[in-house]
Amino acid sequence: MSAPNRNIAFALALFDELARAGVREVCVCPGSRSAPLAIAAARTPALRVRTHLDERSAGFFALGLAKASGAPVAVLCSSGTAAANFLPALVEANLAQAPLIALTADRPPELRDWGAAQTIDQQRLFGSHVRWFAELPLPEPNAALLRQLRATAARAVAVAGGPPAGPVHLNVPLREPLDPRTDPADREALAALADEPGLHGRDRGPYLRVSPAERAPDPALVRRWAAELAASRRGVLIVGASECSAALGVELARLSRALGWPILADAASGLRGGAHVARAPLLGAYDSILRAERFAAEHAPELVLRFGAAPTSKGTATWIERSPGTELRIVDSEQAFRDPAHHAAEIARAEPARLCAELADALEPRTGAGPGSWLADFVAAEARAQRALAAGIAAEPELFAPGAARVLGASWPAGGTIFASNSMSIRDLDGFLAPRAAPLRVLASRGANGIDGITSAALGAAAASDAPLACLIGDLAFLHDAGGLLAARRLGLSTTFLVVNDDGGGIFSYLPVAAYGEDADFERLFALPHGVDLAELTAFGGGRHARVSKRDELEAELDRARSEGGLQVLELRVDRGANVAHHRALWAAAANAVDGDSPR
Repeated sequence: MSAPNRNIAFALALFDELARAGVREVCVCPGSRSAPLAIAAARTPALRVRTHLDERSAGFFALGLAKASGAPVAVLCSSGTAAANFLPALVEANLAQAPLIALTADRPPELRDWGAAQTIDQQRLFGSHVRWFAELPLPEPNAALLRQLRATAARAVAVAGGPPAGPVHLNVPLREPLDPRTDPADREALAALADEPGLHGRDRGPYLRVSPAERAPDPALVRRWAAELAASRRGVLIVGASECSAALGVELARLSRALGWPILADAASGLRGGAHVARAPLLGAYDSILRAERFAAEHAPELVLRFGAAPTSKGTATWIERSPGTELRIVDSEQAFRDPAHHAAEIARAEPARLCAELADALEPRTGAGPGSWLADFVAAEARAQRALAAGIAAEPELFAPGAARVLGASWPAGGTIFASNSMSIRDLDGFLAPRAAPLRVLASRGANGIDGITSAALGAAAASDAPLACLIGDLAFLHDAGGLLAARRLGLSTTFLVVNDDGGGIFSYLPVAAYGEDADFERLFALPHGVDLAELTAFGGGRHARVSKRDELEAELDRARSEGGLQVLELRVDRGANVAHHRALWAAAANAVDGDSPR
């Protein structure tokens, strides 16, 4: 490794070590103070560098890339407010347990707090929103400092990868010169370190190897839980709004059969699609089912075993809270206390698929799942609810948001990915995506649940693989990250955005404040109609725009979008009031079908 000066040498060692430890992608934003780092990243053969115009979009792009790939992703910026723009993405990465490494260039200590340009306090800039912070030493041709540099880089990757996975922050102070000019004195000093592993790395692998933490289930817990679960005839398995492995789907199916319990799978779990669906009583319409008051009251569970994050469905949480005597247990491999209602009696820190497998092995399959049994009731309710939802959607000549989510979920190709925005998009996908045998990956930013950065995160996820990716998104979320669209053309990415445009914040129409109308200045303060032409915005991003209003139009445009590639924006315009009414009519129809108040 030959370097013209100490800054470039340090930067090359840093990125070489990040690559050795497992980083393969670096998102780079332009800047002067970060110039040595950007140059070094581009010169590291094992790294793919993707450049971005602004730091906020870059942070979310890196987040999507990390979520989709499961590997640590680095994102680099200059000093000052450039670094502050990473905060929203790091907040989401922390709560969503995504492995991000934020690299922020900084002024040297002598310039801090003295009015130097583009200089802010970057020490622990992101506070508790990152898992670990470290400031790297100022570059010098010094063996001890180079070893510290590599050890810190390796540690950063290990911490980011977890468990639990999450973001880390490395602050990198640099003195001038910031360009790759040759410094004879530095070259001579670096030559004297020719055999130093801190400069060139160890012969094989990273400078510091960190073994992953063991997450094997505790045998005593498996024995105890197997006995206690077997004693409960009224239980449910819930998979929350965090992506799960295909292996968990297979083992959940086994556990469900062994217990005679239904599976309530959040759309964001990714378990609504796959071969396991045919082998398990997996419910996709449970949000509608639990709106059926009689069914919900008569089927209060004794025990709920939840995997991962809380579900998107608020009704599910309410059902548990209103069921006296219900015990909630949570399986969470990431050591997170994700229980906002404080209802859980026990949290097991174990790898979910392994725990499911061992519990299934320890249990004898139930034989009481015939007509009238606990499980059969849920299976029948799912069939009735799905028929009612399908009929209600088909009865409308025009497509509304529920139908758009259902069509997208049914027609997106096997092995493809749907990235769901927050607000109504994830709720529509969760409420109306029917289980399917074809594999379907679903990603969502369900950490902090914000609508910011969705476009960039979806594009980052698209960059992680060649699998087709569609993003279901509302108009406000699409506008919120409009600048992120530029990455599609600049980086040659193919992504289809299905934008449900109700000209404002539709989710507020479902909240109590909507009933106050003019008294709450609802339209101006909450709905916020904008009137933006999405065709013009799509042209700004260099993409193709098409409007759809019917099911067959949407199916045809989805096919065309996949075949053409590039940035594709499909816009479904809906009247906000009519869209709300359609949702409520569907929920009522499904609830009536489940409770038996309408023909089956």
